[in-house]
Amino acid sequence: MPCERKPMRYGHSEGHTDVCFDDAGKYIVTCGSDGDVRIWESLDDDDPKSINVGEKVYSLALKNGKLVTAASNNTVQIHTFPEGDPDGILTRFTTNATHITYNSSGSRVAAGSSDFMVKVVEMYDSSQQKTLRGHTAPILSVTFDPKDEFLASASCDGSVAVWKIEEQTQVTSWPLLQKSNDVINAKSLCRLAWQPKAAKLLAVPVETTVQLYQRDSWAQVGTLSDDLGTQAINVVAWSPCGKFLAAGSIGGLLTVWDVESKLCVERQTHEKGYTVCGLVWHPSGGQIAYTDTEGCLGVLDGLSSSSSTTASSTTTKAPASYDDLFDDDDDRPMDEGISEGARSPAKNPGDDDDDDDLIPATGRARNRSAFLDDENSLDTGSLKQGLDKFVDDDDAGSAVVPPAAVAAPLRPVYDGPMPTPPQKAFQPGSTPAHLMHRFMMWNSVGIVRGYNDDQDNAIDVEFHDTAVHHAMHLTNSLGHTVADLSQEAVLLACPGTDELASKLQCLHFSSWDTNKEWMVDLPKGEDVQALCLGQGWVAAATSALMLRLFSIGGVQRELFSLPGPVVCIAGHGEQLLVVYHRGTGFDGEQALGVQLLQFGQKRRQVIHGEPLPLSRKSHLSWLGFTAEGTPCFIDSEGVVRLLNRSLGNMWTPVCNTRDNCKGKSDHYWVVGVHENPQQLRCIPCKGSRYPPTLPRPAVAVLPFKLPLCQTTTEKGQMEEQYWRSVLLHNHYGFLSSSGYEIDEEGQSQAQKEQQELLMKMFALSCKLEREFRSVELAELMTQNVVTLAIRYASRSRRMALAQRLSDLALEKANQLQGEEPQEEEEEEPLQYTRRNTGYSQSSSEMGADRQHLSHRQAQEEEVDEEQGQEEHMDEGDVAESKRQGLNPFAKGTAASPEKPSPRPVTKEGRVNPFKVSSGLGRSGSAVGQNRVTNVLDSMMSSSKKPTALQSSSGSMGTLNKTPFLKPLAPRPKTKTQSTLLHMNAPKAANKKAAEEREPAVCRLKQTEAPPQASPAENVENKKHKSGFQLWLEDNRRIILADNPDLEETDVIKEAIGRFRTLSADDRLTWTERAKGQSGDAADMKKRKRGEERRGDKNGQSEADETRQSEADETSAKKKKPLDTSAKLSAFAFNKN
Repeated sequence: MPCERKPMRYGHSEGHTDVCFDDAGKYIVTCGSDGDVRIWESLDDDDPKSINVGEKVYSLALKNGKLVTAASNNTVQIHTFPEGDPDGILTRFTTNATHITYNSSGSRVAAGSSDFMVKVVEMYDSSQQKTLRGHTAPILSVTFDPKDEFLASASCDGSVAVWKIEEQTQVTSWPLLQKSNDVINAKSLCRLAWQPKAAKLLAVPVETTVQLYQRDSWAQVGTLSDDLGTQAINVVAWSPCGKFLAAGSIGGLLTVWDVESKLCVERQTHEKGYTVCGLVWHPSGGQIAYTDTEGCLGVLDGLSSSSSTTASSTTTKAPASYDDLFDDDDDRPMDEGISEGARSPAKNPGDDDDDDDLIPATGRARNRSAFLDDENSLDTGSLKQGLDKFVDDDDAGSAVVPPAAVAAPLRPVYDGPMPTPPQKAFQPGSTPAHLMHRFMMWNSVGIVRGYNDDQDNAIDVEFHDTAVHHAMHLTNSLGHTVADLSQEAVLLACPGTDELASKLQCLHFSSWDTNKEWMVDLPKGEDVQALCLGQGWVAAATSALMLRLFSIGGVQRELFSLPGPVVCIAGHGEQLLVVYHRGTGFDGEQALGVQLLQFGQKRRQVIHGEPLPLSRKSHLSWLGFTAEGTPCFIDSEGVVRLLNRSLGNMWTPVCNTRDNCKGKSDHYWVVGVHENPQQLRCIPCKGSRYPPTLPRPAVAVLPFKLPLCQTTTEKGQMEEQYWRSVLLHNHYGFLSSSGYEIDEEGQSQAQKEQQELLMKMFALSCKLEREFRSVELAELMTQNVVTLAIRYASRSRRMALAQRLSDLALEKANQLQGEEPQEEEEEEPLQYTRRNTGYSQSSSEMGADRQHLSHRQAQEEEVDEEQGQEEHMDEGDVAESKRQGLNPFAKGTAASPEKPSPRPVTKEGRVNPFKVSSGLGRSGSAVGQNRVTNVLDSMMSSSKKPTALQSSSGSMGTLNKTPFLKPLAPRPKTKTQSTLLHMNAPKAANKKAAEEREPAVCRLKQTEAPPQASPAENVENKKHKSGFQLWLEDNRRIILADNPDLEETDVIKEAIGRFRTLSADDRLTWTERAKGQSGDAADMKKRKRGEERRGDKNGQSEADETRQSEADETSAKKKKPLDTSAKLSAFAFNKN
């Protein structure tokens, strides 16, 4: 007999087994139902090495020293070979993988699974996966095209499919097999095999035959059968040369065909008739190893010689030498077979062309003769050398292929970039639809789970907060595949079938009536591909490139066409975000566009289909909104991008989840994004891209980090913190402009943090002698913090910097005054962003100033007697500056001597460093720094111009909530001070008084800001009345008699109008009368204080007052410089 069947060896427990050789053919590797992989040096090996990889092993493959196994724990694992050390998990499925195989180079692995999926995974990076979906039953087998272009798969659904790997699309499919519901019930394992090297033929075992299909045309070109084969063929395998095909059947029959002649050249029967379930050729082509369903391993030896004899008309001597080649282990030279072998090429020199028509690879006889020719030039011919030469010659033998292959294609070859397959539509927050147990939605409201197995087809809805609604269990009789969940409703949709239309179903559980459910059928041929819920509305994107809007109660609203096939949509409040394909991407890129629509009273499109910026060669994996309503998306590379409304609606990367992954195949599955606190809520998935439904996965929290440069340095860290704070607090302005209530305390806190960071960066730049950079940082500061920076520069003796900062402060003051009247007129909702980035004084800063109102009022009472004004400025100027606006910059330049300097952070809480700060010029002069005083004096004198220039409309614009209170509070106070201090203040105090005048006025301006201070209730008004107030008291009855229905605020408005119509002389008379009353009131106040302190009514009071004033001045001059310097530096260099 030319072929020898060796006795079988027991290898594994009863059940399914698989077998393969290593690359060199030195080892046989088997696996079985006992969960072990065994490594045999030969069939006679009595102690094979064993590796346990799981409870059961279904399939294995080995190449390049990497052993991959499909185990029963739903994973494809990698082990090193021959050591057997674990080397990670290549990929995961939701059920067990049924078959795995390498491509010809060993760079990729294909795996088929019982969850109907085929995955193609790169060995160098397991995160690079391609998923082939289309089968509707478990996968039986997979095989790679040797050219790595196609992949063939067989499934229990009865079909054999061919896929284009890069495009992840099905090229063709043949319904050849008997259908079954699982691999164990399948009639045959249908192990497909692709012809090596030439890759022209695909062998498919169908019943008792093997059908051959030609590549590219996919036509059946032949059938191999054996008359003795009565049972179905289970597994087929090609010889390494591609000339012969071996098959193992359910009845234990082993058959080898010569594919060219379609003749059976070898036939053997299993010694016990068990089913053959594993079959593989030795890399040399001289052996076949096979395993059966009882766990035994067998070998057929000497196949090449018998095949060669049948296939070519050589003499009987050649097989003898050929057998010797494989049987002898000594190094003796080759004998008489050389001459016979040398003649064999001459016998069929013209066969090459015929072979190329069908089988381009050379026949075994030619390989043998070439091997003998090569060996003839050597002195010795050991077995090892012979094997190596034989293997090499297989490669050389196929050198006849290129001429035929080159001649075949006549069409032009395209070498440009290849188009990328478009990403399919998906629902953010859901796992793939083919899974039996899956998440249909996981968001900040709750979780929707879908179950589709033999027992149940149902949907469970669970709420994170059970106060919203109790959990629900819904039967999924319609086969819903997409879902969304909000505080108001559950939204479900199913695809259409031939009989039924696609349906949209809404369970409106927050409805106040009893009928809480509605459903709508879409037009025939139109399927829902994506859906979302907003506040009071529902949106569904369909396969007809339409986006349909409904009210939450089921009323059909607008519908409009999309520019391309939808990828996904997301809703939040009154915003709708739509992502679609703009066109075809190339070289792995997706070309996606994005639209952002704003509903509500004023409907508009915020983003008009701009490209969505993804990472290189990635696809969109999640789309949604932060909890605060900012659009956000995540791509397959793990980069999280947030819409930056302050930068013209650009997308800014704020986090990369891959930075937190430990392994290459680990991922984070996102369920929510929050801006305050700054966190990304997601589920860690080890070795996969999405989590299993059971056990319930735990949610992890990842921090945000902007990818700025050099974030390891102190400067880089502070810059990252600052810009992250600016970006993630833009939502305050958006929400307030949209009419929502906002957390003003949080906003002011964020503003304070940003300004503190700017001040720290400013101090660091000064420390590093970077004065230009310091000015750049000061441009980002609010006006009060610029004042603090001026102080810091002055203390650091950086006079040029202080001068530039004072110019900047003045410019900011002018800019602020110019903006105030415009704010009332502007209606563009996104203008709020300028304030949030620190380029102008923000509303939160004003709010913070208002919080210190009561404290300042208490200070004002003590300061009343000590404030003067310059002699050259007459009373008319004071009144005019009061009636017009004030220079806001003056807040920071001077204040009462009683006011402490800014304090560093204490345990009780942060002190706002942006409050009105204490006297700057005075402290400067105290230390004898005349240059500093000059800088600040010039700033003060120049800052009076905008004070006089500011229009009254600007003031009214700032206080637009209470315009009618504008004239009531400020004027009498200023005039009282001017009258009293003209009489009492010595000339030496004039300069100090001038510096203190403007901050006092600023404080008064803030004092009158709260609307509740009506003239009847205002304590200040009771003490010092203005001329207008006196006139109003006399004429109130007349106004009320004329207009009895007027409210108090309307009475004051009417009175202002009438008072202005009086002649100038009449108004002056009322003003003079008010001055007289104010003077008397002030004198009374002084006399009362005198009585309380000393009991003296007149002279003693004035003496004490003068002494007190001098003492205050002296203490201020002594203490303030030290306090300011120490505390300022403590704040500026505070590392915490």
